[in-house]
Amino acid sequence: MNKKYIPPQFQQERFNCPHCQAYAHQSWYYGVKARFIGSPIQIKTETHGTIPNLDVSVCYSCRKHSLWIKEKLIYPNLSIAPYPNEDMPDDVKEDFLEARKVVQLSPRSASALLRLCVQKLMLHLGESGKNINEDIASLVREGLSVTIQQALDVLRVIGNESVHPGQLDMRDNQDVALKLFNALNLIIQDRITQPKEMQSLFDNLPDGKKKAIEKRDMKGKKPKR
Repeated sequence: MNKKYIPPQFQQERFNCPHCQAYAHQSWYYGVKARFIGSPIQIKTETHGTIPNLDVSVCYSCRKHSLWIKEKLIYPNLSIAPYPNEDMPDDVKEDFLEARKVVQLSPRSASALLRLCVQKLMLHLGESGKNINEDIASLVREGLSVTIQQALDVLRVIGNESVHPGQLDMRDNQDVALKLFNALNLIIQDRITQPKEMQSLFDNLPDGKKKAIEKRDMKGKKPKR
């Protein structure tokens, strides 16, 4: 089961380090006067030739520096979006990873890609994948929880608005776009990961116990006509 990913955020004391990925405490140094030297990036404090608005965070776990300019992470140049759930189907994961690459440059594009992820996911959930709205309605009739229904509709509506602008403007709304990644991971966790893990536990029960459970559950069932 995946632990929750906390993306790097300016001035936050703890988040998943963009270098080592550990969820760790961050020390902050503000208004650093520095210039870039060498490769990989090193910083050298000096009194002239400064980089305006440069701040530095240092990871307690790996001791590596992350550089921020105007409150935005510029080094390392990594996506701050969550990673995909390990159980995400490969065709869905492909678009998820593409969305991770572009979210900082274009939250709107990332939101549209995540909507495409939902459409592809519907096929894995036993739906048609042709009309997301109708597919969600079908899952609701089968007992889909309100939380997962809302997560699916959020991804559907915001993704649609990103392609066909309406009341929502996603061009610069990175915070909302990042939450959509978590929403999709939540759906995978509920619809794929949890059932798989529980099935694995059940399969390890002794055969005699499983047969007794099957016999119990057959009682009271009406025969098919």
